[in-house]
Amino acid sequence: MPFPSPRRGEIWTANLGERRERHWVLIVSLDGRNQSNRIDSVLIVPFSSRAAAAPTILPLPPGETGLPETSYLRGHFITTLPKQRLIERTRTLSARRMREVAAVIRRAFDPDAPYESLAE
Repeated sequence: MPFPSPRRGEIWTANLGERRERHWVLIVSLDGRNQSNRIDSVLIVPFSSRAAAAPTILPLPPGETGLPETSYLRGHFITTLPKQRLIERTRTLSARRMREVAAVIRRAFDPDAPYESLAE
């Protein structure tokens, strides 16, 4: 059975964890990896329905994601996911938004990454 062919910036539903719960995830790996038939996983960041403001969290409105309410990407939760756990593609984020996603991921491991707090 061929793997799904996700692309960077796409939002997918996917089976996560042991209980195979259906969640929304954002594909963040590069398309060279995503489109390869030899690599069976992708890098993802799962969406969350709750989160406090922090340098590694990016809130996204429902109109942009297609999700029922404001959702949050937690850059510090980047992980690999087998491609066969991807279920359905829903939307694609803009290139501008993906630069913001990359910034929150970078802030999860780089103490010198730029950050402007919205709370100030």
